[in-house]
Amino acid sequence: MKILVVGRGGREHSIIMKLAESKAVSKIFAAPGNGGMSQQAICTLIDEMDIEGLVSFVKTEAIDLTIVGPETPLNEGIANRFQQEGLPIFAPTKEAALLEGSKQFAKQFMERYDIPTANYHAFSSVAAAKAYINDKGAPIVVKADGLAAGKGVIVAQTKKEAFAAVDRILVEKTFAEAGATVVIEECLTGNEFSLMAFVHEDKVYPMVPARDHKRAFDHDQGPNTGGMGAFSPVPDLTDEHIEFAYKNILQKTVNGLIKEGRPFTGILYAGLMNTPQGPKVIEFNTRFGDPETQVILPLLKNDLVQVIQDVLNGEDPELRWYNQACVGIVLASSGYPGVYQKEVEIPSLRDGAIITHAGTKYVNDKLVSDGGRVLLAASVANTLEEAANQAYATFSEIDKDSGFFYRTDIAKTEMKQA
Repeated sequence: MKILVVGRGGREHSIIMKLAESKAVSKIFAAPGNGGMSQQAICTLIDEMDIEGLVSFVKTEAIDLTIVGPETPLNEGIANRFQQEGLPIFAPTKEAALLEGSKQFAKQFMERYDIPTANYHAFSSVAAAKAYINDKGAPIVVKADGLAAGKGVIVAQTKKEAFAAVDRILVEKTFAEAGATVVIEECLTGNEFSLMAFVHEDKVYPMVPARDHKRAFDHDQGPNTGGMGAFSPVPDLTDEHIEFAYKNILQKTVNGLIKEGRPFTGILYAGLMNTPQGPKVIEFNTRFGDPETQVILPLLKNDLVQVIQDVLNGEDPELRWYNQACVGIVLASSGYPGVYQKEVEIPSLRDGAIITHAGTKYVNDKLVSDGGRVLLAASVANTLEEAANQAYATFSEIDKDSGFFYRTDIAKTEMKQA
């Protein structure tokens, strides 16, 4: 088989690495890819948003299957366009991807189908939003309605912070059109976790859960990012928590989407809070999570190509997992998620970890940074502590003046519970 992976980040690199293990695969292409992907795939300079260019490429190269990583082409209808041309694709349609594309739609959808989530209200008026915050108090969560690369969520500890978040989104237009509406939610308490599943219509096949760390700095300080590290499994979750999330969230969601004429095919991601009342939805994504994918796929025993083919054919892929732990640490550009410098040479890394590239490229045969999150070092071991120690050893020669930084506490709290 010839497979195309659409995207340029760490998630896509992780998918490619897993696909490369399959004996069924003869050639992998990445569009547009990055510096690290060129080891396992042929990178083509077609932007992930150039849907017509991708359609043409798939026809010319006789690609057997396309897998889409990022959310933006999904919400632009890449799956719809491929389906019109009869081209095999593992991705949800634009109609189904709206579950991620609009937080207001997702909240209304969850209300309709009694899916547990935080209480909320949506506003396009600054005055009305601030009056609601004034009435509800803090802490409170303020979200840009649309796609904001994981940065459109502000957990405000005070009313003043919440008012400032409303101004950033609705007045300053920090997130452009993604912030035309603001969604304000009650602040749930508990431990977050991510539960992804392979889905085709009403069939749902959950993966092992993971937990990612969104805040930029140690001890969950600083602004939200796309994710600074992740690990799997999650020791504070019970089988009952996962079963509840599967039945009352994932299965209810795909059933509701079918009922509304927008059946789902692809990866459904539920970002959940394990509250005292049980798991509740913080957000939905309609694709592999990043950086969760980078710590979940190394634990998958199955051939990923076979899994996707089985799911598309309506057959149970019988997912099997290694009884081990995986911890991944993100190396980010200094200044991220704010202003940062590109084309900084990446320092040497100690061998031993699984390295997935996110924002990298080659300039004059040197690997340099090309984004905020640069790469992720992951390690698989028998315990979370062993995996974390091995992953952190990768960065042992990186100093504070290198132009890069990373969190030093990924999975540390959970090691005590394991």
